Amino acid sequence: MLDLQALTVAVGDLDEGTLTKMLSEFVATNPSGEEAQQVVSACQQGMVIVGDLFEKNEYYVGDLIFAGELLSKAIETLKPVLAGKETRKIGSMVIATAQGDLHDIGKNIFASMAEAAGFTVYDLGIDVSPRAFVEKVNEVKPQIAGMSGVLTLTIDSMKNTVDELKKAGLRDNVKVIIGGNPVTEQACKMVGADAFTTNAAEGVKICQGWVK
Repeated sequence: MLDLQALTVAVGDLDEGTLTKMLSEFVATNPSGEEAQQVVSACQQGMVIVGDLFEKNEYYVGDLIFAGELLSKAIETLKPVLAGKETRKIGSMVIATAQGDLHDIGKNIFASMAEAAGFTVYDLGIDVSPRAFVEKVNEVKPQIAGMSGVLTLTIDSMKNTVDELKKAGLRDNVKVIIGGNPVTEQACKMVGADAFTTNAAEGVKICQGWVK
């Protein structure tokens, strides 16, 4: 069986060569779906290390993006073994960049880290209207709704979206998290969100806490 601890370290170190070699050798041994699940968990633990290093300013945004890509490749390699075995899901979320904003790097990093943590993520993209957001929340009934924005004007869009969730009778059933540069505690209160973050790794931790 694969050395799971070494695998976690490889992900945490962003060591693509070692990770690729270990996973290829593992798949070649014709492992069980159960064993593949353990490998996915080890990779997810590696993402936790990446998040911690980012919080300590030892990793940067580019490292987070690369880590997300590494994880996607790892899952792709394991797919033949995981066929029929769903990665253990811990919850679901609908996320989007709020109306009026076209920035998506932060949202995309958050989405890849949330998926790595076991969330089903419905990413609606950029410049998403309150109505479109609420329709998706009503359709998939997630535990979490997340909005991001880099422009100050998106704070109003976020507030409008939360107001629409209230009007639709959906607000009490979903936790709302907002993120992005202009987001502060004051903005969080104004929007009516449950939490805010300017850090993708911290945001995922908050969401994990909500579904425990």
